[in-house]
Amino acid sequence: MFLIVGLGNPENEYANTRHNMGFDTINQLAKEYKIELNKNKFKGIYGTGLVENEKVILLKPQTYMNLSGESIIEVMHFYKIGLENVILIYDDMDVEPGKIKIRKKGGAGSHNGMKSVIQNLQSEEFIRIRVGIGTPKHKDDRIQYVIGNISSEEDKKQLNSGVEKAKDAIIEIIKDGVDSAMNKFN
Repeated sequence: MFLIVGLGNPENEYANTRHNMGFDTINQLAKEYKIELNKNKFKGIYGTGLVENEKVILLKPQTYMNLSGESIIEVMHFYKIGLENVILIYDDMDVEPGKIKIRKKGGAGSHNGMKSVIQNLQSEEFIRIRVGIGTPKHKDDRIQYVIGNISSEEDKKQLNSGVEKAKDAIIEIIKDGVDSAMNKFN
């Protein structure tokens, strides 16, 4: 069983933001595999189903980004899921919009959601898919850049391309393993 987690902030307020690339990816995967995200427990919204005949839990923590790890660790403990079966998807300013980067392990960088995940899991050894959002023109605009609404249709198109690639990478990881996905998408 895989635990597939998208990082983001509660969607009513933050649906159309760069910080919700993880949630957007989970939504796309759920739609493609007809998995209902209808359970509200473990400080998150989640659903269970099959992706490529493999049982999965799709999770969107509802703790706000900075406490995401609390939700993930609760699900892992309840369902007895090991780190090797966790796939995390999140936005990354160091990756160009429309591109993704897959890693088997690594640090949090400046991403507060990832800091929470690493702290709660007490490990950096889990698969992560970084969805590129690019950087703002002015460094002082970083917070507004990630949590502000995406207004440009061109920006939306590029970001959606990254979300689609992240969804396809998850499928590849489940079917053929993380090395195959890294070779194909990095």
